Amino acid sequence: MRGAGRRSLATVLSEPDGAHDLVRWSESLAGIARTGLAFTTSLYERERFEEVLKVAAEMQVVASGTGPATEVLVEQWLASVGEGVAGYVTPKTAVGAVVGNEAGEILLVQRADSGVWLYPTGWADVGYSPAEVAVKEVREETGICCEPQRLIAVLDGLRLGFSRVPLYSLVFHCRRTGGELAPHPLECADVGWFAEDDLPAPVAGAARWVPAAFAAIRDEPLDVVFDAPRPPH
Repeated sequence: MRGAGRRSLATVLSEPDGAHDLVRWSESLAGIARTGLAFTTSLYERERFEEVLKVAAEMQVVASGTGPATEVLVEQWLASVGEGVAGYVTPKTAVGAVVGNEAGEILLVQRADSGVWLYPTGWADVGYSPAEVAVKEVREETGICCEPQRLIAVLDGLRLGFSRVPLYSLVFHCRRTGGELAPHPLECADVGWFAEDDLPAPVAGAARWVPAAFAAIRDEPLDVVFDAPRPPH
């Protein structure tokens, strides 16, 4: 990272979101390399792209401090390389649902794997529209039936620290239509309804989406929330 205004690796890691930045850069490099491997027929270029994958893996290992070793991560990335358009690497898509009840409370789930609280969310499924995925995820994770009202956010999961996997999250505001709380036995440690001034901790990315979520629940006018372009470094 050379040049005026560039941050050193030590500086990046010392910043509050430094590890997130390093993971994001790592995944970006890995995506470029895997896409290159999907399209190139040159042995020379394949060797260069594989070297880029190794650098990206080392960055991610340094950022996380845990997880797969560099060689294992490279093998996983190489195993996922397709051919042509099928191999073009893009972020995965997740769908979330901000569900409100008659008391103006929000439905949150505590993730079993991390203990972090968040609105119900899951990977988009082939054959379902995003709104259908939102309804399905809420029912499966919490036992609550709901009806989508409007799209309220399109978020970058890596930037917010929701995920260590590149993903875009489509978030719908939904109204409860029935059902009873019943946490998914494998995915959720707990579920519950919470007021804006009485949220559990920790809530993932709360500052980014909580104000918009409760504005939607109160039926206030609301523009779709999205991640603004970052200024160039």
